[in-house]
Amino acid sequence: MRILVVEDDERLAELLRRGLSGDGFAVDVAHDGLRGLEFALGNDYDVIVLDVLLPGLNGFRLCARLRDAGVWTPVLMLTAKDGEYDEAEGLDTGADDYVTKPFSYVALVARLRALVRRGRRERPAVIHVGDLEIDPAARRCRRGETVLDLTAREFAVLEYLALRHGEVVTKTEVLEHVWDHAFDGDVNIVEVYVSALRRKIDTPFGRHTIHTVRGSGYRLENGRTPA
Repeated sequence: MRILVVEDDERLAELLRRGLSGDGFAVDVAHDGLRGLEFALGNDYDVIVLDVLLPGLNGFRLCARLRDAGVWTPVLMLTAKDGEYDEAEGLDTGADDYVTKPFSYVALVARLRALVRRGRRERPAVIHVGDLEIDPAARRCRRGETVLDLTAREFAVLEYLALRHGEVVTKTEVLEHVWDHAFDGDVNIVEVYVSALRRKIDTPFGRHTIHTVRGSGYRLENGRTPA
């Protein structure tokens, strides 16, 4: 899953980036509202953590701009301000949840997972591709009754392919969604993770789920026994 953190407190932003990265998120960070708006409009995020008191463009206005632009990525507002009127303003501008500083990191992650579980209207809470089940909020994957042991990055690649199942997805699209904005490595790293996924979700079950479309990318289909 890919997350955007818009927070002007650089120390807090870095702590969130490290913690969320360790929990399997690909994390982009912006330190002002205008940069945050640019990131949010130009990338596909699963959830946005948005501070209210931002330079350039405050969190209320940023959230309202996103909703006006038709961007319905779940937004969790984060602020040092307290009071029911501040919370009401945040929710009225289109935020999905609201947390007041100081906060519990564990509780924050639980709220983020809940937002991912609810997702956008068009996004299912649990994704099924044949007998392959991907639960983004619980970060759990199973084939039939067998729970599959995936790394955080493997899960993120599989989740994105599953959300686009039946479609051809390019390596660049996978890279942009699963790795953070600062990644400048070789796009072929995607091949490494696709190969690892095949060894875990297909080979032990005699299935062929992730198809290579030569010259284009990959397509996830209902698993079937190879001919």
